[in-house]
Amino acid sequence: MGNIMTCCVCPRASPELDQHQGSVCPCGSEIYKAAAGDMIAGVSVAAAVEPGEVTFEAGEGLHVHHICEREMPEDIPLESNSSDHPKASTIFLRKSQTDVQEKRKSNYTKHVSTERFTQQYSSCSTIFLDDSTASQPHLTMTLKSVTLAIYYHIKQRDADRSLGIFDERLHPLTREEVLEEYFKYDPEHKFIFRFVCTVFKAIRLTAEFAIVSLIYIERLVSYADIDICPTNWKRIVLGAILLASKVWNDMAVWNVEYCKLFENTTVEEMNELERQFLKLINYNIGVTGSVYSRFYFDLRSLAHDNGLYSPVYLLDRERAWKLEAFSRMEQYKVFYSAAKNRPLSAGDLFHLQRAKAILF
Repeated sequence: MGNIMTCCVCPRASPELDQHQGSVCPCGSEIYKAAAGDMIAGVSVAAAVEPGEVTFEAGEGLHVHHICEREMPEDIPLESNSSDHPKASTIFLRKSQTDVQEKRKSNYTKHVSTERFTQQYSSCSTIFLDDSTASQPHLTMTLKSVTLAIYYHIKQRDADRSLGIFDERLHPLTREEVLEEYFKYDPEHKFIFRFVCTVFKAIRLTAEFAIVSLIYIERLVSYADIDICPTNWKRIVLGAILLASKVWNDMAVWNVEYCKLFENTTVEEMNELERQFLKLINYNIGVTGSVYSRFYFDLRSLAHDNGLYSPVYLLDRERAWKLEAFSRMEQYKVFYSAAKNRPLSAGDLFHLQRAKAILF
């Protein structure tokens, strides 16, 4: 997987590797107000950046380690990490069970059930569908679910383990002076939601990036053995969104665009945040379809347990035609991707032409 370059080297020669660092002009301080949440003090540990390991030996050539070669270290069990293995339980869903059980117990004691007033059920004559699917999630509901998962990460944390690169007291995002009292309280869900919405609207990201960002956050928590606490949640979330937008976006995303959101952040600081985040997750930026689907459905379960429901619409003739058109588009994608891997017969073409949409 790595890039390998070889060349003939004279035994008496002593090659030197020239390292050039490009200069980047810092961004101007354009003010864009992002929502603020309450904070708590965390342990600050300095994280140093080490240059990439390059080996050069005469007669063997120059070997440059590719980013994918460092994805999965052997000492991390996949079965226990939900961000790498789809059968493992997600961390945020486990942390939310305590509150969910307390809410159910409270409602049972008071004989109150609000579920029947907020949900609409389908019947033989009427079908209710929402606009959220795994391939095209509903943006607002996905952001609410992802920020709720981050909220439970903060609320149900085991300790206040943190790193200096994520500490907002050492690397403030705004020029306004923040009191120490500000970091002693957990942020509310609405503050986290407002912060994430500000970034997503400014960078024009879709709902899929929120799910991938949450996967990177849980990967960081598992790999680096840190906790999301009031002093570091903003920079952790920002680093995850920054990485997800660069890895999975077809359009070019520059760090200077993020600097415009926060008046006290330079391009160099944003680059450092990105480098440290990549290093802490062992450069494991890959997300399989099964892991993505696991997080998507666990987020739906989390939203359901907390009374968050996507808006549903009655299935009429026009919406049925739209669903059939979307289904046909997905079939074409699967068809052409399969054509690259295996030969197709005339029966496959006939089956594709006669395929019908499946409504559920």
